[in-house]
Formats: sequence, structure tokens, C-alpha cells
Amino acid sequence: MALASKDLLGIQGMTADEIGLILDTASSFKDVSERDIKKVPSLRGKTVINLFYEASTRTRTSFELAGKRLSADVLNIATSTSSVAKGETLLDTARNIEAMKCDILILRHFCSGAPEFLASRLTSSIINGGDGFHEHPTQALLDMYTIREKRGRIEGLTVTIVGDIAHSRVARSNIYGLNTMGAEIRICGPATMMPRDIERLGAKKYHDMDQAVEGADVIMMLRLQLERQATGLFPGVREYARLYGLSRERLSRAKQDALVMHPGPINRGVEISSDVADGTSVILDQVTNGVAVRMAVMFLLSGGAKGD
Repeated sequence: MALASKDLLGIQGMTADEIGLILDTASSFKDVSERDIKKVPSLRGKTVINLFYEASTRTRTSFELAGKRLSADVLNIATSTSSVAKGETLLDTARNIEAMKCDILILRHFCSGAPEFLASRLTSSIINGGDGFHEHPTQALLDMYTIREKRGRIEGLTVTIVGDIAHSRVARSNIYGLNTMGAEIRICGPATMMPRDIERLGAKKYHDMDQAVEGADVIMMLRLQLERQATGLFPGVREYARLYGLSRERLSRAKQDALVMHPGPINRGVEISSDVADGTSVILDQVTNGVAVRMAVMFLLSGGAKGD
């Protein structure tokens, strides 16, 4: 089995079999990062470009490591020091990159739909590294991989996603993916940070966090994205932390072995307390798993198949 598209633009529309293929392939790649020599020749001769219009640590670095561990040639383009700073358009930048025979272009952009825009105009494979408020597919895939790795399944689990839902591409991709894989999804946050139609995506909405985490198998905390927000969405950070921060006391309402997740970067003492983040969370496991998942995505988009 192979992926249906040359691109990974979002989780919406992906089948359970496609998601499962990526997760299974990631499992076969995870041990590469544990070896003394962290390389396999799967993408030798391929060229991968990271084109990030927004700041990133985990996503950009893990894509770079993933490509290098597959033996691809990987280049990072900082838009602040590229021709973008001179006014070059996204399409012109991408076409020039493709003219240098790039095989995979990973795009992070502040505009929703930018990866899809390029995918319809380029022959190179496009991977969405996060676009506006829309989606962040590889983050959702690594989250699902981590859940399956720790719990052995996704189907039937109750996953509570808490925080700034309105501005979170991570939340949207996880809602799509977790629904497809059979989880029950609860979303929780202030009314001002909750899209009106979010329940149409298959999630149950809460404004009381204590109720939302009651009996949950997984609690996924989201960062307050102040850079994307208008002012006045909540009274203050202290008030937000009191109502929607994950403390050890609040965590006790979930199942005893509940997983605590966060896509990072975390705001300590705001959406999650330090003792929870550094204690029972699987946040660093998510980061580790991100490399394996991104290896799997690039491998499969390059024509690989499970078992190759």
C-alpha cells in the first residue's frame, strides 16, 4: 500500500488505512535514531528543502534530522535572509527551488492554504509543516503515534484537547485524525477561543475544564497563541491559568494512567504546571517520535512502501 497523493497537505480526508500505514512505517524507522550510526540509505540522492515563513524549533529541526537520517540532502531556507525579504512571491520562490531539482518541499506558512496552493502548481512533493489556522498534519500524526505507542490503540480512547482551539492548527489536525482512528474527542476552552462550528468536526465541546478531563485517557494541552490572537479574548494570563491550566490536582480527575501531551513550546505555569510537564507528561516522547513520523512521511511520499 502507498499514500494516495504525492503531497501531505492535511489529515482531513485521509483514510484510517493511510494513517495506519504512516504510523506503522514510523515504527520501523524509530530504532534508527537509537543506533550509533543514525542513518539508512532510503532517500539517498533525494533533495529536501525546509521553507519556513514562521519560527519553529521542533518541526523544522525534526524534518531536517529525518531527512538526514534517510540520507537525503537537506537544506534550510531562512526567509529573512532569502529573496523573500526582497519581495519575491511564495510561488516564485518555490518555482526557483523546484528548478534546482528539489524532490520534497516542506512549507510552513502563516497563510492557510499555502501548501495546497503550491501543491497544485509544482511537481515536487509538498509537506505541510503548518499553515495559518488550518492544519499541522505531521504534528497530529506524531501525537497519534505516541498515543498508540503508549496505549496500544487509539480506538475507543477519550482524548481531551484543552486551550486555544480557535487559533490551533494542531487541534484541527488532531480532531480529524483521532476521529478517523475511532477516538472520542472532547474540546475545552474559553468561549472566545472556541470556533462556533467546531462540533461539526466530531468533538464534544466543554467550557468547564474539570468536566472535560473527568475520566479522560489523554489530555492534550495547547499553547496560548498570543501572536495570532486579537486582544481581549480573556481577562489575563493568571485568570486563564486558573480556569484552563493543567495542575496535578486537575489531572487527578482523569484516569490514573492518563497521558499528558503538549505540542510545544509550553508556557510553564499558564497552560501546564512545571511539575506536570516535567513529571508525568510524554512531551519529550512526542518530540522523539516526531523524527520517526517525519521519516515515514518523506519515505512514503518518495515512493517507498512498508517493508521496503
